[in-house]
Amino acid sequence: MLTQEKTQEEISEETSEVKIKNAYRTEFYDLRGANVFDVAFGTSVINGDFVDPMFEIYSHLGYKRHITPYLGIDIGYHKFNLAYIDVYNEGFMSFDLNLEVIVLPHSKFSPFIFAGAGLNASNHFKQTANKFQGGGGIEYIASEKIGVKLYTDYNYVLSDELDGLEAGNSDDTYFRLALGVNFYFGGSKMKSKKVEAQATVIDSNLLNDEYYGKK
Repeated sequence: MLTQEKTQEEISEETSEVKIKNAYRTEFYDLRGANVFDVAFGTSVINGDFVDPMFEIYSHLGYKRHITPYLGIDIGYHKFNLAYIDVYNEGFMSFDLNLEVIVLPHSKFSPFIFAGAGLNASNHFKQTANKFQGGGGIEYIASEKIGVKLYTDYNYVLSDELDGLEAGNSDDTYFRLALGVNFYFGGSKMKSKKVEAQATVIDSNLLNDEYYGKK
């Protein structure tokens, strides 16, 4: 019975140590940072009312602020074309707001997913429509504070006139695929706070161990 109780105490202590370690991990701020500027280039393709859609150019500029190492708020400007072979080719832009989740923020390599809403507009704002989007990708930290990413997103536009033709029972959608670079910065203050908090916890545990050891 005493052996069982001792084992449970040891398990509880080990679990507490793991939780403390995870709470004060700083690898995210060494590899990445609290803020991100990103650029990306790729291709876009429409799924609308005509046949024979074609892949067109796509570019992106954005800023992201990490609330935690796992969760960030992403604001992005996207410029792209949507086209059908010999029928239609129009320039568009979108302004997107996303919540993004990094699955492995303390590792160099990590998948990520995101979702949100935005405004879709043709050139010169001749046509506008609200939309929802979601997607995911992978990121690799090529060097300190610089990450290379490959991602795709799906965009559901709340309009059936994106391609200039209103037909069918569903609204128009489009996909984007891009290769980009994340430029991280900031986070040194947060890292310092975590290091100081961890040191405080360690010192407190040492004092408790000494106190109970003497007793």
